[in-house]
Parts: sequence; C-alpha cells; structure tokens
Amino acid sequence: MTTLEAPARGRRRNRGAAAPTPGPRNAAFHRLENTLPRARAFSDDQVAAIHDTALRVLEELGIRVLLPEGRARFAAAGATVDEDSMMVRFDRAMVTEHLAKAPSSFTFRSRTGALDAPMGSNSLMFSPGGGCPNVTDRVRGRRPGDLQTFEEVTKLADGFGVIHKLSPSVEPQDVPVEFRHYATMRAQLTLSDKLPFVYARSSGQTRDTFAMIRLIHGLDEEEFAAEPRTQTVINTNSPRQLDRPMTQGIIDFAEAGQVSIITPFCLAGAMAPITMAGALTLSHAEAVAGVVLSQIVRPGVPVIYGAFCSNVDMKSGAPAFGTPEHIQANFGAGQLARHIGLPWRSAAGTASCAADAQGAGETQAALWGCLLAGANVIMHAAGWLEGGLVFGHEKFIADVETLETVAAALQSPGAGPEEIGFDAIAEVEPGGHFFAASHTMERYATAFAEPLVGTRANFGQWTEAGRPETAERATAIWQRAVAEHVPPAIDPARIDALDAFIAKRRAEGGARPMD
Repeated sequence: MTTLEAPARGRRRNRGAAAPTPGPRNAAFHRLENTLPRARAFSDDQVAAIHDTALRVLEELGIRVLLPEGRARFAAAGATVDEDSMMVRFDRAMVTEHLAKAPSSFTFRSRTGALDAPMGSNSLMFSPGGGCPNVTDRVRGRRPGDLQTFEEVTKLADGFGVIHKLSPSVEPQDVPVEFRHYATMRAQLTLSDKLPFVYARSSGQTRDTFAMIRLIHGLDEEEFAAEPRTQTVINTNSPRQLDRPMTQGIIDFAEAGQVSIITPFCLAGAMAPITMAGALTLSHAEAVAGVVLSQIVRPGVPVIYGAFCSNVDMKSGAPAFGTPEHIQANFGAGQLARHIGLPWRSAAGTASCAADAQGAGETQAALWGCLLAGANVIMHAAGWLEGGLVFGHEKFIADVETLETVAAALQSPGAGPEEIGFDAIAEVEPGGHFFAASHTMERYATAFAEPLVGTRANFGQWTEAGRPETAERATAIWQRAVAEHVPPAIDPARIDALDAFIAKRRAEGGARPMD
C-alpha cells in the first residue's frame, strides 16, 4: 500500500488540514459493479447468426492446433483431427455441450481474503497496461523494460484501489528468460496482494509460478486447485490457429483449476475480415475453441471469454484503438459473451506515442466502449501507449484519474429525504446561495471527489505554480507513490520459503519458454 496525498473517494480536506491516514488511494473501489445499460451493435437475430457462423467455421473449416497433446485432447472428446495438416474440426453439438460446462460466475481468491474478487454478471475489474517491451517516463525517457520498472509498476498498481489486478506490465529484459518468471512472480507476490498474472510460456514456467503462489498463500496443490488464485491470457494466432505455448497454457491452467482469459487479437483488415461482423465471427470461433479445450481438460473450470478486436490503419497497417470500429467491436463482443453466458474480457488502449490528448481521448473512447459493452475485465486500462509497445508512468497516473471518475460515477449517489434535500431548498431564499446552508456545511468536506492529477486552480494560481501541465504533475505523483509504497504484511517464513525455492530452481537451470 502507499500513502498518496488524496484520501478515499469523496473526502475533501480544508487547506492546512492534517495529512490523510496512510493507505491505498480510493480503497473503496476494490469491488465495482457496472449497472450501466448494455449497448448493442447487433440485433438478437444478428448475434445468433454470428454465433451460428462461428460454429460453422469450427465445423467446416476448423482451427489448426500446433501442440500434439492439444489435438489428442480434442480427438478424445470427439473432434475430427487431421494429423497431417494439424487441423481440428468440431461438431457443433460437441461445442454446445462443452460451453455449457463453463461457469457463468466465480470468485478469484486472494491471500488474506480481503481482496477476493467476484467475476461475472455486473462485476468490473480494471487492469494496467500489459505486455509492453518498453517503458517511458519524463525522468528517464523511453527505454527497454527492466526489472526495476516492473517492480515500480507493480507498486503503482498496488497503490490505487481502482486497479484490481496485476498485469505483465513491462518485460524485464535485463533478466534471462529462463529466470524471468521467478523475478516477476516474486515482485507480484511480495509487493501486492492483488490478483497476480502468470505468463503461459511453458509448462515448466507455469509449474514454477504456481508453486510460488502456493508458498506465499500457504496452500497445498489440492487447496490451490480448488479455487482460482491467478490468471493468464491465451492469445490465439489469428486467423484460426492455436500455437504450442498457448494450447499448453490452456491445458496447464485448466488442470490446476486456474483461469485462462482466452483472447483472440483480431485486427479487422489484417488478421480478420475487414467488416466488424466478420472480425467478430472469427474472434468468436477462436475463443470458443479455447473455452471448449479448457472444459475438455477439466469440466467446470473457470474461464473468461476474451475479445480484443479493433481495426488497422489501411494506409500503414498499424493497429488503431479508440476508433468507432473498436467501440462497435466491444459492443458486439459483449453481446456474444452474454449469448454463451460467460464472463468476458475486453481492453482499452491507444496508438498514441505520448501521454497527450490523442492518448487520453483514444483510451477513454475505448474504455467507454468496454463499459457500455459490459466487460467484466478491462485490460490495458492505464499506462498503455504505442499500441502496447510502451508503458508510460505519467500515462498510468492520468488514466487512473479517469478510472476513479468512472468508479465514483458508478456509485449510487443516494436519493433519500436527506439527499433530495427539501429542507435545504427551503432554507435558502430565492436568489441566494447554498455555500453557507446547513445542508452544505454538514457535507462539504466529503461531498465531492478530489482529482488525482487534475487541477482546479484558476489561471493566476496555475501561473504562480509554474504552469505545470498534466504530465508534469503526474510525474510527481508516480514518484511519490513508488517511493512511499509499503508492501503487504506477509509471514517472513513464507518469503524465506519462496526465496529458497527460487534459489533451488535457479541452481537447477530455471525453466525456458516453449518454442
């Protein structure tokens, strides 16, 4: 946790008041419910047609599965497998049967229970930007990701209640690949109690990280497998291919009772048809194939339907985000997820190279597309730049303010007699003001949310302060958040056991990613 300068949501301090009690900013946002009306891109008949066509794709065209064990699992469940081409084709009755086994809701369990997180229905989780090979901030500039930065971002994610889960934020390229998973998992487990992320890069790495989680949580293998305590993202190789590491990841996570977020990354016009309906049909087929495999391996294992569909710039081929097509794709993906009754994941994002107006605008447009579509998990919600090539510290702070605004707006403002305020209206004469009204005086200290990085100074005050713009103010905030971060209280014996495990595995050579 960290001691940031703003207290919990809605608490306003007088100038000169004492500093707030140390703790996470806006911890009250740990559990959010999105009760906004759901937006629709398609009619019910059109959604049914897209789903039916996706089943036809799986039945007639199939999907290439590069891992022999994956093909064997599908074949044993009744799918048709051509070993020469590695193509797997699915009878639609088989698909329907296995989709029905996946739970519509479940709960992620945390180490202490305090950060348990429901998943499904109206639940809402925000996750920082992830998978970025590079990082940037105003102090050190743009550079390759390293372990120090990964730890910094973990501290930032831990310090804001509106961030609900950890992410593979920055790739720490200063750590050899066979040891990298030890460093990133140790950072997540010792710097935060929030839901950790595991890369499904090989069975060896997955087993290692599961063992590390069990050590910190104090669980045996059976207890660990009983409830989900971590998650991974499975990206298909669109169009219509599951590679070896991703297929193995679905199997490994399902066997251990942990959650795969199965997410095709379909860019319309590039790896998917140029129409949104066509891109979503392909995305839906691929996601359904992954869900089916998870249920073949372990019927009833929790799984999250994923969709990350946008378009490309047809002049350059570069990915685009926050576009009308990105928003439409989110709306449609939400309808498809509800059609098959699964919790689902989407993503915000921007193609901007800086924490500028474009970056803010595209991220917010994409975010609202996710919210109105009813996504349960919104990834890349804070800090993502350059279409995922860069994580930005200042961008993270600016995005967190947007997320806090959304989270506060989702809270019920209340409408009882005191909130409706007839007596307050009666107290003030026509043409008067409510500044000194008793209703105001009783509530002014906690009535409105305080911004994180935004300023409400007038031009004169802003000029006297040196005219700091958003990015400059954000720098001071992330620096303080990192410097003052306090890790969670964990039994030292568990940390010692974790470090002993890491030392042993490093001495044995670690575990490399799968080819």
